[in-house]
This record gives sequence, C-alpha cells and structure tokens, in this order.
Amino acid sequence: MKNFNKILYATDFSEISEHAFDYALTLADKFSASLIIMHVINEPVDLRGFYVPNISFETMENEIALGAEKMMERFCSKKLENVAHYEKYTVLGVPYDEILKKAVEEKVDLIVIGTHGRAGIDHFLFGSTAERVVRKAACPVMTVRPPSTGQ
Repeated sequence: MKNFNKILYATDFSEISEHAFDYALTLADKFSASLIIMHVINEPVDLRGFYVPNISFETMENEIALGAEKMMERFCSKKLENVAHYEKYTVLGVPYDEILKKAVEEKVDLIVIGTHGRAGIDHFLFGSTAERVVRKAACPVMTVRPPSTGQ
C-alpha cells in the first residue's frame, strides 16, 4: 500500500464531516502523516440593494469569516489536542475548487471528505462537493458517508 505523508481533511463542521474526521485522524496516525484541516466559506452572493439594503456586505463577510475562524479554533482545540503535525486553513471560495487547489498546492496524498449522500432532487439542486472533488482530484479521495441509522 502507498504511504500517505500528507492528508487533507475538508470540513463544513457538520456531524457528517466530524464522522469523516475520525477516518482522517486514524489514517494520519497510522501513517505518521501530517494532517491539513480545511474549511471553505462558500462565497456569499452579493445581494446589496435587493433584499437587505441596510446591511453592509463587507461587515457581513467579515462576521462570517470571524465566525468560521472561531469554529475552526474550537474544532482544533477539541479534536487535535494530542496531534503534533497539522495545519489549518479557512478560506473563502467555491468549496470543491478550493479543496482541489489546496490539495495540489500542498501535494497531498489523500483527501478525506464527508458526504451527505443526497439523492434525487436534493442532489440535482445542491450537487455534491464530495462528488466534484472525487471527479477532479489528482490524488485518491476517501468519501465517508454518515453512520447508518438502522432504517
């Protein structure tokens, strides 16, 4: 089996994403790999003047970025207390695009990402970040579905 030296874990801070983190951490530990934790703030649509004329778009963007940074800090302090080799990134952009860019930039050996497993109209309307990453990534991608609910 190929050795993994760098593993990129992409999170949206959902329960599904946290479930995928367990796999990323286990693999990083098993292979003594460095772990890259990444959250992408989906670019908000600029609707100034359409719906909320009294809110500053720049203020809203700054508050979203600050909130995401705080979530990343909480996540890392809670989950990575005993992990020595990791980096964290919070970036603004299109999630699948930013994940792919970071994977190339960091020369990662594996991407780990949770998937909601949407189907039908939900999948058609919302698409799948994980699916786009799988289709376009230059390295292997591990997608992790939510635990079975027994239904």
